Amino acid sequence: MSIATTVYKAQGTGNDFVMFEDKDGAYDPQPKEIAAICDRHFGIGADGLIRVTRPQYVKDISEEELKACADGGVEWFMDYRNADGSTAQMCGNGSRATALFIRTMQGIDGDDPLKLGTRAGIKTLTPVADDDELGTHLFRVDMGAWKIGDIDAHVVTVDGSDGEGKGTFVDMGNPHIVTVVEDAFSTLPVLEDIDLETAPVVTPAIDEGQNVEFVRIDEIDAGEDHGEATMRVFERGCGETLSCGTGLCATAVVLHAKTGVNHWRITVRGGKVDVDVTGDDVMLTGPAAIVAKVEML
Repeated sequence: MSIATTVYKAQGTGNDFVMFEDKDGAYDPQPKEIAAICDRHFGIGADGLIRVTRPQYVKDISEEELKACADGGVEWFMDYRNADGSTAQMCGNGSRATALFIRTMQGIDGDDPLKLGTRAGIKTLTPVADDDELGTHLFRVDMGAWKIGDIDAHVVTVDGSDGEGKGTFVDMGNPHIVTVVEDAFSTLPVLEDIDLETAPVVTPAIDEGQNVEFVRIDEIDAGEDHGEATMRVFERGCGETLSCGTGLCATAVVLHAKTGVNHWRITVRGGKVDVDVTGDDVMLTGPAAIVAKVEML
């Protein structure tokens, strides 16, 4: 097999992963095996697979990226694949699950930050105290720089749902189109009634494909610089998932651009997270859990 025989099931706000350690570069996950193990009926079931390995064993990163990992003191790399076997640049929920996995496997205690290599650059994850709403095993992830396109420059429609919404492109290391619904500019159904059985149609589309987020603003307190929102997401290579870390960050970036509010608590189907937007980067805070250890047959 191209995947270890001992794997773990992990999740972050319901975004779930099959995960394994590959400290010696012994494994090379192949798309068909990834799709089989992530299948929810014939495999273990997951939104994606994460090989936790050393940077030098990741074939598709450049010498420049490898040097950056070495210079940054990065010991571990999150080799993330979507459920269909395709490669993904970054996964915010997966990075938290990976940080918890590394700390658990290596017996690491304390609050020291962890630097993690990803295809979207080095991410720093810091443990934070448990929270009554957010949950336990919380990590704050410095998701790094973001880029936003022209506001409402895309049109988003959904097969099986009437109407259309305005979408805004955000680059979080991977591509997102964020659509605000239940406002004056959207004729899509209310958030919970949008049919996400099939991929939303984005015009103009992004050449490499895109994740699509649908968000409803629930509350804004401009004086406290804080807002609350609810989001659903269709991830390329997966379909609708209970959460998407980079999608949550992209959503907060668009909400910041539209309202001027920097700090957001966003509810997804798998829980709640905090997202803090600055002019330079985005911080994502949420829980992670290791669910099971599985011996493959």
